[in-house]
Amino acid sequence: MDRVTSMAVFVRSVEDGSLAAAARHFGLSHAMVSKHLRGLEHSLGVRLLTLTTRKLVLTEAGENYFRRCAQILSDIEEANREAMQLQAVPRGLLRLTAPVAFGEQYLAPALADFLDRYPEIVLDVELTDRFADLAGEGFDLALRVGRLPDSSLVARRLGTSPMLTCAAPAYLARHGTPAHPSDLAAHRCLYLSSVTTPGEWWYEVDGGPVTVRVDGPLRTNSVALACQSAREGLGIVFGPAFALAQSVAAGELVPILADFASGALDIHALYLSKRHMSKKLRLLIDFLASHFARPVGTNGV
Repeated sequence: MDRVTSMAVFVRSVEDGSLAAAARHFGLSHAMVSKHLRGLEHSLGVRLLTLTTRKLVLTEAGENYFRRCAQILSDIEEANREAMQLQAVPRGLLRLTAPVAFGEQYLAPALADFLDRYPEIVLDVELTDRFADLAGEGFDLALRVGRLPDSSLVARRLGTSPMLTCAAPAYLARHGTPAHPSDLAAHRCLYLSSVTTPGEWWYEVDGGPVTVRVDGPLRTNSVALACQSAREGLGIVFGPAFALAQSVAAGELVPILADFASGALDIHALYLSKRHMSKKLRLLIDFLASHFARPVGTNGV
């Protein structure tokens, strides 16, 4: 039999001074209440109470056990109440991880708005370009841009970031501006191994998809390094708008091949399970989906 239920039946019987009253409280038969009490005594190997025609009499062991059980049941009730309050009023810690450039430029203002709305939630944010182990490292949520590894994690698409092809004005002045994706074969190209197939960029040409083979002096998984290298005039970069938009707005990079669509990278929220998801985590995911509804890196997102 369930030990906690048996303890609750024992405490109620003592408090009410009657097995019949305990039976009415729990909606049990008199025989079932007696069975719970006998089960406790059998498992403990001691007599807890003596039944007389007029009242229940606790033994010395029963008195000690009653006090401890009453405290344990009170602690359980308090724990249940606290857990339900966390669902009613979102509060407490959420741990999440996100890519560095995306987190610094676009996630930070979103989280500031979220915390203004839910001031009793505390966020612990780790920015890293590696794929974190959510369960092993204790994260509630991971945000990822681009290709997702095969895993058992639940993925929810939050939004997209268009792909841009850009170069520094100085590079274009020295090497010329490509007019067609096929011209990239003659240029120094910097590519992100974390978001594209190494050495392959993709465009729509004459209404159909075309993959262009590129080569150049730099291959990296760091969006920041690729962007900085392009600003320095090292070559042409192909990357998500969230990483390049600020440099374009500042005139440090110039978009090229704008007549040839190059698709977009998906932004996903990854988490362990939909079952028993905390209210605060659900609120955060819904908030981010709304915040990133527009393509990220365009129109000042």
